[in-house]
Amino acid sequence: MPVIQKGVVSWSGENPGIYLKSASDPQGDWQVLALYFRVIASEYGRGRGILLLGDPATKAGYPAARNLCIGDNLKLMDYLLTNFVPKFGAFRGREALPHITLLQATCGSTDEKDPTQWVETIAAGDVSLSLAWKGLQSPFAADVGPSISATGEHRMYSLFQGADKGEIRLNGELLDGVVVERDFLDGKLNSAFLAFAETWVEEGSE
Repeated sequence: MPVIQKGVVSWSGENPGIYLKSASDPQGDWQVLALYFRVIASEYGRGRGILLLGDPATKAGYPAARNLCIGDNLKLMDYLLTNFVPKFGAFRGREALPHITLLQATCGSTDEKDPTQWVETIAAGDVSLSLAWKGLQSPFAADVGPSISATGEHRMYSLFQGADKGEIRLNGELLDGVVVERDFLDGKLNSAFLAFAETWVEEGSE
């Protein structure tokens, strides 16, 4: 394999997630879905944001439903919401996606001081989202070819690290749901996970 990989880098950065199921029905559908993005390179520049589908089956945005995205680069967030998120396994076919309310971030922070956890917070005025990954497991690296990547068009490289527990807060209120172990690529990964150094490359494009 060549050292320099050919292809256009669509975007690179961080893309952790927390997917929660009902404690009373852990084999059922996802109850709450959330993603964090910190993009360091893309056609739309840099940016960070949190996407929440608190009501994945509801065709409404915030505040009618808990379906919103707060970001500091809304063009970038719209690009990710249009071209990538709908292709991610847990998000495919979610009725809430076309109705997401995009909000311009006014502040945000990262708390990484405790090596056993990671916390991201972002706010748009008095609307805030916070994601916390606790009980971090051993990390592993993945090289995912186009035939099995979410888009079917990109090679994706990333470092993944599962978490025993994931917490999602909207305006300080903790959303209900539990983390479960799920099938992931050719192994297992908890549904609360960090995904760092994530890079999506369009192979065959220059």
